Amino acid sequence: MQVKSDPNSKLIAENRRARFDYHIESDLEAGIMLLGSEVKSLRKGGSNIAESYASVEGGELWLINGYIAPYAEAKTWGHEERRRRKLLVSKKELSRLWNATAREGMTIVPIKMYFNDRGIVKLKLGIAKGKKLADKRETSAKRDWDRERARLLKMSKRD
Repeated sequence: MQVKSDPNSKLIAENRRARFDYHIESDLEAGIMLLGSEVKSLRKGGSNIAESYASVEGGELWLINGYIAPYAEAKTWGHEERRRRKLLVSKKELSRLWNATAREGMTIVPIKMYFNDRGIVKLKLGIAKGKKLADKRETSAKRDWDRERARLLKMSKRD
């Protein structure tokens, strides 16, 4: 029996560059506080998290530089496109994130933003360590080799 996908769950934005620039040690799911016009804009698909990051400041977790396109129908009560948005995590997770960033020199990187099965906007965050240039070259070379290997296997199965 084929499983139907939930109409509420939908990928809004993905930070594909994060896995290239960072070694992602672990990840977690966080809620995000949004205005009504921001949710409407996200339903239309106007968002970008590629240049954003998260930071623990004043005992709270914030998404900084995340872009949500303006919603045209909300002219008077619209929102700022790149405002700081509060992220919702438990106190235990917040202390773990603070330890990772302050003591261990890690970075909190948004990986993807999506609507969950209940239609609520969630943000998948990764606790990551930056890659050096040599590591990036190695990742690129490995990806190229995997692609070439798959092509060779496909060719050998045809014969």
